Amino acid sequence: MTVELPLQIRSGDIPLTGEVEGYIRERSDRLRSFAEGITGCRVTIEAPINHHQKGGPYAVSINVVLPGAQLVVNRRSDANLHAAIRQAFDAVARQLEDHVRRVRGQVKAEVAPPHGRISRLFPEDGYGFITSDDNREVYFHRNSVLAPGFDSLELGQEVRYAEEAGDRGPQASTVTPVKAQR
Repeated sequence: MTVELPLQIRSGDIPLTGEVEGYIRERSDRLRSFAEGITGCRVTIEAPINHHQKGGPYAVSINVVLPGAQLVVNRRSDANLHAAIRQAFDAVARQLEDHVRRVRGQVKAEVAPPHGRISRLFPEDGYGFITSDDNREVYFHRNSVLAPGFDSLELGQEVRYAEEAGDRGPQASTVTPVKAQR
């Protein structure tokens, strides 16, 4: 047995057809797949003041209430009413996904690029090797080195790099000196 999501639909001076109300109910029911515990959803649809023509623009506001949180989306669309409603529900669904990730502690953490030191350098041939923090050797070409450039590199210098699979093993697609050697 599923509990129906408490839903309020307000339309100001715009008459809503049964088909439009059904679409709003369908989209609000889908919100349950993004987050459990939604205690309420209010959808407000309005036409701007002095709006005398048929059709857009429409202002759609969705307010979703969860334990300890309230998500609000306001969207304005010159498109048809269905498109305005869809855009607003898509936006609130993204907010719900982000909220659930935050609550679960699954916020994307920035991963620092790998570090290493220049262990072998062949300036005349335009390449070298980095020894990674986990003692692997990573090839790089002079074209992969960012400012101040390949010619500024020295043995033992600390670098950050982006690694990818090369034809003959790991290689750095970009190499960034951490600080210049003196």
